[in-house]
Amino acid sequence: MADLLIKNDSFLSSKENFLDEILLNKRKEVALKKQIFQGKNWENFPFFARNCFSLKQNLLHYSIGIIAEFKRKSPSKGWIHADAHVEEITSGYNAEGAAGISILTDTDFFGGSADDVTTVRNQISCPILRKDFVVDEFQIYEAKAIGADVVLLIATALTIPEVKNFAHLAHQLGLEVLLEVHNKEELSYLNEYVDVVGVNNRNLKTFKVDTGISADLAGYIPPEFVKISESGISNIETVKELNQLGYRGFLMGENFMKETYPVLALKEFLKQLNA
Repeated sequence: MADLLIKNDSFLSSKENFLDEILLNKRKEVALKKQIFQGKNWENFPFFARNCFSLKQNLLHYSIGIIAEFKRKSPSKGWIHADAHVEEITSGYNAEGAAGISILTDTDFFGGSADDVTTVRNQISCPILRKDFVVDEFQIYEAKAIGADVVLLIATALTIPEVKNFAHLAHQLGLEVLLEVHNKEELSYLNEYVDVVGVNNRNLKTFKVDTGISADLAGYIPPEFVKISESGISNIETVKELNQLGYRGFLMGENFMKETYPVLALKEFLKQLNA
């Protein structure tokens, strides 16, 4: 599925609120996609009928599961790995034992594409998280059509009713839901359609990182939800400490993608983790 691009080469280095800028751009992007999509049927996309892999069950299988992320750039740092080859890196992540693979599909701010998911779907046997900023039901259908297994819903970008409606739709389509929270108040967004709770250590308004956020929220997340820690994870001891607090998974992107060989970086990290 070809992605529609809305050009924006700035990385908002002077902006105080990254999230608002990203969401404004995303709504324009989705509106344009919906106009072009009119008259087409989702069922015509080859991956729409496939049975999805379960990230939740994968994380429960691992004592510590690493969700390795494919990311070319970020709004705050610019290009991290501009020439990254999605097939090579994600298939390598899969072969080295990643519990899941996160693929950023936002183009303007993260250098990704929906095509990245479609390109690697048949080469990967673990769950794929389509990581993007969901603001419309259209993106849930699109995630299923491109071959994703899990969709990301960001509490701070949505209302409580929106999260429930989007999560319900995702389940109807066979997708799992990762709800991302940043503070205790956002735990009120939890509902019966959420499969995994991700605590993002990065403030999406300022992009500052503090892994203490995951530690602080650990005891407030109901035990029926599988929980993961996201962003700023690079230290083996931090992973082990948060695992003791109940975190089953850790979403790691920049720590691997900043290296010349991200797959080798994941391999070495897992080696040290399991030593």
